[in-house]
Amino acid sequence: MNYFRSRIIIVEDNDAVREGFALIINSISNYVVVNTYDNAEDAIKNLKKDRPDIVIMDLELPGMNGIEAISIIKKLNSGIDIIVNTIYENSDLVFQALCAGANGYLTKNTSHAELLEAIDELVNGGAPMSYRIAKMVVRSFQKNPNSPLSARETQVLELLSKGKSYSMIAEELFITKETAKSHIKNIYSKLQVNSKSEAIAKATQDKLI
Repeated sequence: MNYFRSRIIIVEDNDAVREGFALIINSISNYVVVNTYDNAEDAIKNLKKDRPDIVIMDLELPGMNGIEAISIIKKLNSGIDIIVNTIYENSDLVFQALCAGANGYLTKNTSHAELLEAIDELVNGGAPMSYRIAKMVVRSFQKNPNSPLSARETQVLELLSKGKSYSMIAEELFITKETAKSHIKNIYSKLQVNSKSEAIAKATQDKLI
């Protein structure tokens, strides 16, 4: 149970969405919306006065965008939790927001009940995300299922990326040095690269390792 009221600010340029969120959040005794803003600059300017525990942040705003705002707010006060609420499900934007310091990521089709659940989760130390966003994040940590490399070639390339020499790779995988060299030659051919650094860069980019 929360015996204090979490202070929340909403940064959203759509009036109806902003007012709707404020209304629904203020209906819960644990939470109080201390201020709402239609731009990030004003929210940042009033951060000390508002003393929010949580910021609900849109990404597309007039002037400064939400990702930049998240980064600035986190630098000013790393203890503030930030939930992104946006129409965007673009993976680059999701990762930019999370890298900037967002603690959760919801999309605009999130219901009011889901929004309140997300705030509860955040207060209890979680990282709330819309189902599709969570799937996208999980997928990004998984290897590419369409890799052109065999399982053995993937092992070889992973060891190569850790700085292992041909001899060390051969020893670790119980193969001869010549076999290790042959695998690396095949890797270069399949990835259409000419060097170890190119192979590692391409494999990392394409999530092959």
